[in-house]
Formats: sequence, structure tokens, C-alpha cells
Amino acid sequence: MRDDDAVTATVADLGEFGLIELLRQRLGSPERLILGPGDDAAEVAAPGGSLLVSSDLLVENRHFRRDWSSAREVGRKAAAANLSDINAMGGSPTALTISLGLPGTLDISWVTDLADGIAAECAEVGAEVAGGDITAADQIVIAVTVLGTADRPVRRDTGAAGDIVAVAGDLGLAGAGFAALSRGFRSPRSAVDVHRVPHPPYAAGPQAAAAGATAMIDVSDGLLADLGHIARASRVVIDLDTSAFEVPEPVATVAEALGGADPLRFVLTGGDDYALAALFSPRSELPDGWTRVGAARHPDMDEEPRVLVDGSPYDGPPGHQHFS
Repeated sequence: MRDDDAVTATVADLGEFGLIELLRQRLGSPERLILGPGDDAAEVAAPGGSLLVSSDLLVENRHFRRDWSSAREVGRKAAAANLSDINAMGGSPTALTISLGLPGTLDISWVTDLADGIAAECAEVGAEVAGGDITAADQIVIAVTVLGTADRPVRRDTGAAGDIVAVAGDLGLAGAGFAALSRGFRSPRSAVDVHRVPHPPYAAGPQAAAAGATAMIDVSDGLLADLGHIARASRVVIDLDTSAFEVPEPVATVAEALGGADPLRFVLTGGDDYALAALFSPRSELPDGWTRVGAARHPDMDEEPRVLVDGSPYDGPPGHQHFS
């Protein structure tokens, strides 16, 4: 994009990833970056090895609602979303910094419960809160930066044709829970609870790295959307086999309540579960907890890298899209 194009375009015109690319061009690529913007976490050269760094932002009424989730649940979700980024690199998180924008009228008890939730999620993986910042704001804003390490960070751009595709963790529950809450329901409880507090498969990331995963990502925006990042970065076509997916009963219940919607839509496009999706060499033995769901191949002539479902393009949005 030319500079004059950027001046006349809006953020919505560019979209999340177009905006990221524009900013990346402006900010350059520092020499100490081993892996810069565009993956789940950046890898920064450090004495004796490298450091993984990732940041996320949660905005009230965009990522959470106080009438849907308790402060403790919001804290756990904020931490989980960031810890999952290190997990998706096959790494181990060590520390978080938390910055808060808070209305002056907010009850102190809400803030302390938020802190308790963050601490509880960090305890799941042995990470600690190292600091942060607080400022006044019109609505609650939670900014989290996570630091971690990995013996062999697993990137998005290192998958290959012939690799198998596998997933670990919940798929569809959080999306179904969001759909239920959006319509004023509080059940099925197991789906609503996962929307409020996701359960990333924290052990699965390092296990996948040890088993030789060639590329990996966490599922925050939807399986199709997030696998699309791997497909484009690794220059492959990923084809998913829907018969390999098991639809959780609560997801099927929500789909039926919505007039008989296809429950597989939640599995393929629902976000906020923070499951993992990875590519493995066909010679690899999948670790426990991982399920094969497809394969990667070279694009045909004039075919762009993309994700197919049962050999065909998916009919509908692949997942959540910011600014749309």
C-alpha cells in the first residue's frame, strides 16, 4: 500500500491483518528479532538463548461483559489468552505484565477479584505477574504481555506439503457458549463456562514441539481462520476432513436451539477456545490428546494457499474478524 492510500483508508478498510502488515512496514525489523510480528509470539535474541514475547488486549463489551462474566472469570480468560500464545509456540510461559485502564467508579472488589483470577490461571502453568501499569479509562481495558521460553519454538511458516493436520483441546464450546449468552440463555452450562473461562491444553504445546510439529497455532478466532494463517505462511493448502471431528453434545444442543443450525459451524469457526492446531510430518507419532483432522498439500497451479473443508472452500466466514 502506498502512503497516500494509507491516508485515505480506514482501519476497517484494512482489517486486522492488513493493519498489522502496514505497521510492521513502518516499524521495521530490529536486528535482535529472530521472529517478528505475524506469529503467536515474537522470538527475541537474548544472552544464552532466546525469549518469546506476546501481547493481547481485552476491552470491555468487546471481549467480555460484566453481566456475563465475573471479575475472576475475566482475569482467568485474560491470562489464558496470553499464556496460550506461548503454548502455541511449544514454549513455557514464565511471566506476565498486566496494564489496566479502569473507570474511577469501579468497585475495588471487582479489581481484586480480577487479580485473583489472573493469579489462579498463572498458577496452572507456574507463571508469575512481574508488573504493569494502571490508568483511568472510560471502560475497562486489560493489556497483557507474556514472556516465555522454548527449546525449539514452533512457527507458522514451517509447515510442508504432505504434513498431517491435528488438533488438541476444545473446539466449538466457547463459540456455542457465546451464541447462547447472546440470546439471553445461561445454558448449556458447560458451553457457557468455556466461553467465560477457556481451558487451553497447556501440556499439548510442548508435547507437540517435542514430537516434531512443523507448524502450530492456537485457535482464538476460529479453526478455519487460524489454520488459514498457517496455510498462507507455509504456502500450502490445508484440507480438513469433517468426519474426523466429534461435535460436543452442548454444541449440538445450542445449534438445535438456534433453529437447527449446523453444529459443525461452531467447531470450524468458533473462537475463544484456545485449542491448538498443528502440522506434523507424516512420519511423526501424534502425542496423546492430539487428533488427526486433515492434511496439507502443494497448491495446484494458480491456486492460492488456503483451507478447504472436505475438498471444497467453506461456505461462510472462517471465524471472527476484527473491524467487520
